[in-house]
Amino acid sequence: MIIEEKSPDSIVKALGARLKQARLNSDMTQSEVALRAGVSRKTVMNAEKGQAQLVSLVAIMMALNLADNFDAFLPKQEISPIQLSKLQGKQRQRASGTRGDAGASSGFIKEVELEW
Repeated sequence: MIIEEKSPDSIVKALGARLKQARLNSDMTQSEVALRAGVSRKTVMNAEKGQAQLVSLVAIMMALNLADNFDAFLPKQEISPIQLSKLQGKQRQRASGTRGDAGASSGFIKEVELEW
C-alpha cells in the first residue's frame, strides 16, 4: 500500500512506478501516451519518475483511461457541520417586531393610494 510510505518523495516515486506500469499494461509507448495526453514525451518520462505537475498527471491518467480512479484517489470532501455553521454566520434567534408607525405595530395596515 502506498500510504505505508512515509516521505513525499517515496510516495511520488511509487505513484510514478504505478503510472509506468499502467502504461505498459496498456501496451503504449511514452510517445503514444504523450500524444494522447497533449504533453511532451519528457513530461511522461518525468511523471513516471514522480516528477510531474498536477495538470500533466491528470492528462496522462486520462490518456491511459485511468480517470475513473480520481474519486478513489481523492474523494469529494463534504462540508462538515461545524464549517457549515461558520459559513451561515449568526442566525437570528427571535423576531424584533415591526418598528415605526404605531398603527403598524397595532396590527392595522395603513392604506396607500397607488397611481398607475
